[in-house]
Amino acid sequence: MSNITIRQAVLSDIEALIPLFDGYRQFYGRPSDIPAVREFLLARFNHGESVLFIALQDNNPVGFAQLYPSFSSVSLARTFVLNDLFVHEQARRKGLASKLMSAAVEFASILGAVRISLSTATTNEIAQALYQSAGWKRDEQFFVYHFAI
Repeated sequence: MSNITIRQAVLSDIEALIPLFDGYRQFYGRPSDIPAVREFLLARFNHGESVLFIALQDNNPVGFAQLYPSFSSVSLARTFVLNDLFVHEQARRKGLASKLMSAAVEFASILGAVRISLSTATTNEIAQALYQSAGWKRDEQFFVYHFAI
């Protein structure tokens, strides 16, 4: 049986996170770009702009989740966006994504957040099933709009 660890990532984890983050981007149709990924992740760490969790299987990095802090003006409270969740293809179906999501929820709860939000591609039915099985509810009240700059 393999040993699985989920923990908050630190700056020294960046080299382990880079290929995972690059794989995540490729999953969504983006070309590999290791230098840009390194720069992006370093900026998040250096500016305290996100919280990353890393999944290790037998001490090998196999997944990550990234939370971005936000706030709800209506609720007058902290919220988070679970913007990125990825498990390497060879490590899927072992509960790692659920464990990463649980770590994110626990972290947000400790900080007094009232909500974590996420979005996924409408075609990503596997992820949608995972979210629903973990108790996440699909928003039926609001449409999401984007303005590309």
